[in-house]
Amino acid sequence: MAARTLAIYGKGGIGKSFTTTNLAATFSLMGKRVLQLGCDPKHDSTTSLFGGISLPTVTEVFTEKNARNEELEISDIVFRRDIPDFPQPIYGIELGGPQVGRGCGGRGIISGFDLLEKLGLFKWDLDIILMDFLGDVVCGGFATPLARSLSEEVILVTSNDRQSIFTANNICRANNYFRTIGGRSRLLGLIINRDDQSGMAEKYAAAAGINVLLKVPYNMEARDRDDCFDFAIRIPEIRSSFEKLADDIIHGRITPSEGAGLEFHDFVNLFGEVSTSLPLAATAGELFGSSLEPTGNNAAAGTGDEARMEKCIDQLEENLQAVWRMHEEEGRETDAIAEALHCSEPEAGELLRKARKELKRLFFNT
Repeated sequence: MAARTLAIYGKGGIGKSFTTTNLAATFSLMGKRVLQLGCDPKHDSTTSLFGGISLPTVTEVFTEKNARNEELEISDIVFRRDIPDFPQPIYGIELGGPQVGRGCGGRGIISGFDLLEKLGLFKWDLDIILMDFLGDVVCGGFATPLARSLSEEVILVTSNDRQSIFTANNICRANNYFRTIGGRSRLLGLIINRDDQSGMAEKYAAAAGINVLLKVPYNMEARDRDDCFDFAIRIPEIRSSFEKLADDIIHGRITPSEGAGLEFHDFVNLFGEVSTSLPLAATAGELFGSSLEPTGNNAAAGTGDEARMEKCIDQLEENLQAVWRMHEEEGRETDAIAEALHCSEPEAGELLRKARKELKRLFFNT
C-alpha cells in the first residue's frame, strides 16, 4: 500500500521542523515506518531527528555524482536513524538547494522531487511521508506537493503573530487555487505552536474556516530538548497531544477544512480596524526637491504630464472629481470627505478608489 503523504507548511522559524520531527517520532513510536523529507534550501529539517548531524542533500550529491558520470543511488541520499527506545527506525532526506544567491531554491525543489520519483519514492515500503516545507516563499517550486497533488494532506504551522498567520493564509489560498484546477491535496488544519493563549490564530482559523488541530504551549524544556537535538515528545504533556493528533490522522478522524483563506482586507481587519484611505501619491516636484527641479526635457515632460492630468480630472464624473479634489488638493481624509458628501466613510473610500482607477485609465490612454 502506498505511503500516506502529508505536507507541513509554515513561516521560516515558526517551528515547522520542530513539529514535523516530533510528529515523525510519534508515528515511529506507533510502529509506523516514517520518512521525513526536508524541503528547504537550508536543509536543516532533519538535524534534530539525526542528533545534530547535517545530512548530505539530494542537490549536492547529485551534482557530485553527475560530474563523475555516476548514477544516483537510494543509499546516497536516504539515511536512517535507529533510536534505542523506538520500535521503528526513522528515515530522512534533505532536498537542499543552491547556496545563497547562486540559484533558485524552488527550482531545486522541483528537480529534487523529479529525482526522488525516478528512484521510486512513492513505491517505497513506508507508512508515512512527512514533507517539511518552507511556507513564506511565493516561488512555485515550493508549492510542488500542492500543484502536483504529491501530498494527500496539508497541515499549516503558525503561532499567534500576524506574519506567521499571514503565511498560513497564503498557503491555504494556494491550496484552494490548485483544488479549483484539479488538485487533490486536502487541508487538515493548522497547528498553533508556542501558543501564548492570545487567541489570535484561533480567531483567524474561525474566520477562514480552518480546523485547529493542536495547540503547543511555549515550553522552555521543549525548546531546550530541540536545541539539544532531542524530541520534545519525551515531555509527557507534549507527547500526549502529538499522540492524539497522529492517531486522528492515521484513523481518518479529521474532516478536512474547506476554508479558501481570507482576502487581504479581510485578513488585516482581524487585527484591528484598518483605514479605508488610499495612500497619498508622491509627485515629481517633491522628489526632485526645491533645489533640484527638473530641467530641460524632464521639465517639459513634467509640465506636460501635469496639464494632461488636469484634463483627465476634468473628464471625471462630477462626484468622482469632487472626491479627488477634496482628497488631493484640500488634503481631506475619507472621514471628512464622507461628512461633506453625507455618506459613510467606506462609501467615500470606495468613491476615491473609483476616482483613482478612472484617472489612471484616462491618463495612460490619453
